[in-house]
Amino acid sequence: MMYSSRRKPVLYFRDDRSFLSRKCTVWKLCGLCMLFVLGSLLWVQLTCSGDMSQTVGHGHLPHQPCPTERHASSADDPSWGPHKMALIVPFRERFEELLIFVPYMHAFLNKKKIRHQIFILNQLDHFRFNRASLINVGFLESGNDTDYIAMHDVDLLPQNEDLDYGFPNEGPFHVASPDLHPLYHYKTYVGGILLLTKKHYQLCNGMSNRFWGWGREDDEFFRRLKTADLKLFRPVGITTGTKTFRHIHDPGWRKRDQKRIAAQKQEQFKVDPEGGLTNLRYKVESRQEVTISGAPCTVINTFLECDISLTPWCQPS
Repeated sequence: MMYSSRRKPVLYFRDDRSFLSRKCTVWKLCGLCMLFVLGSLLWVQLTCSGDMSQTVGHGHLPHQPCPTERHASSADDPSWGPHKMALIVPFRERFEELLIFVPYMHAFLNKKKIRHQIFILNQLDHFRFNRASLINVGFLESGNDTDYIAMHDVDLLPQNEDLDYGFPNEGPFHVASPDLHPLYHYKTYVGGILLLTKKHYQLCNGMSNRFWGWGREDDEFFRRLKTADLKLFRPVGITTGTKTFRHIHDPGWRKRDQKRIAAQKQEQFKVDPEGGLTNLRYKVESRQEVTISGAPCTVINTFLECDISLTPWCQPS
């Protein structure tokens, strides 16, 4: 069929009043956007409430709750109990251990439904490491929303879920007891992991600030517990023995500061009746909220102060 040179072929379309016509309007775009948003919200709701477990190799990835679920579980579920722990971790330059510790303990305590906040007390000054003073700082900086503390070494991970991290109402509870700790087995040992109510810690006036370097501060604290007439409790019915904890410290790579300088050799065995929270001197340089592999923690960067006339061994030799 031939057309005249003055006439062009006519193309016919459907009525452009149809919603899906090629003619685009603002109202149509808004409608499509609304449908997309509603569909996305429906998908999120289904994936959060449904079983989203997957299989990888021979293992299973457990269902991970949505952020709103996780918040509701700890804040609104009465089975978590009314108490909240301040997990206090004295720290200096042991980042490899910290990267393991924080997510592990956060998951461990969540599984046991223990409300908690992890505080990393990072010592920034040039003095020797002072574990006891850092715990004192953690106690004072942990806030009023926590009512008990866990004095916790960064290199000690609980392996037995039957270990009790709950509120130690009856008295201090030594989680890492001598019969369970992988290294220290003497009867008066109270280091590693020790739980106390804030009232009981205040009653002891905290820990002595005289212990610079590694060791002996927990032995002096054991005497404080006795002076305050506090009964010490330890785990019962734990059958895993010295495999109850995993000790992740590498002594070859992270050597402990065990030097005894000047009069420190004699002073380390003495009781410090006046020192503690009342004579603690420190400055918080900064406070940072950090997430490590999805686990939140609060890093308190701290400068400790030392009275060299009283404890000259605070300085490195």
